[in-house]
Amino acid sequence: MINIDKTSIINSKANIADNVTIGAFCIIEDNVSIDEGTVIKPYVQIKSNTSIGKNNTIYQGSILGEVPQDLKYNGEKTKLIIGDNNTIREYCTLNIGTDHLNKTEIGSNCLLMAYVHVAHDCIVEDKVILANGVQLGGHVEIKYHATVGGMTPVHQFCKVGKHSFVGGGRVALQDVPPYILATGEPLKYSGINSIGLRRRNFDLNTRNIIKKVYKYIYRSKLNTNDAIKTIKDNLDKTKEVDTIIQFIENSERGII
Repeated sequence: MINIDKTSIINSKANIADNVTIGAFCIIEDNVSIDEGTVIKPYVQIKSNTSIGKNNTIYQGSILGEVPQDLKYNGEKTKLIIGDNNTIREYCTLNIGTDHLNKTEIGSNCLLMAYVHVAHDCIVEDKVILANGVQLGGHVEIKYHATVGGMTPVHQFCKVGKHSFVGGGRVALQDVPPYILATGEPLKYSGINSIGLRRRNFDLNTRNIIKKVYKYIYRSKLNTNDAIKTIKDNLDKTKEVDTIIQFIENSERGII
């Protein structure tokens, strides 16, 4: 059974699965899909063209699927897609995409703390943590199991690599490579994300290989292109090494 508070306004064209709970004073518009087990706390607005997966918890005051804060947006029909098992805390704002990507997407098993903003055309992959007040500009990509500390803005078109950790109160103006700890002002490489990698069962040998990669990139006198060539010539081609090389070679804004 769907449990909907009598004070909420639900459009007749919204598709709401069984075992969904909707609290008081929510507004859910047309062309919204909410899958089973999701809990919507009071005072949440879910706008048109939003799809929400299973077993999410969305806290009070959040607004999901509002139009982009992009002057180029011209009313094109785009989407906000949210996966399963996410926690979206109070007053988060998640916008739909533009015709650049036609969607904004949140993966599964993510934690978005209070006052997080996810702008148009962002891709947030699985198991990401965005702490309180994180602000993602348009077209940002946050890769698998990355964490961004509180009150940190991420500049539009930037990417944050998988398993990386960006410190709180910083500013990300360029791409943050995978597996690293990034902090300081300006934001810079501060070692690998040792604690996170140990918690995720990266063994000592793998962590040491990652360290060697970043010694070439950040601690040698080589420029980035020469460092990548040296890594390819001298280190074993593990999946972690491949991930780092591909991330850097595909970076459009350059790395921190």
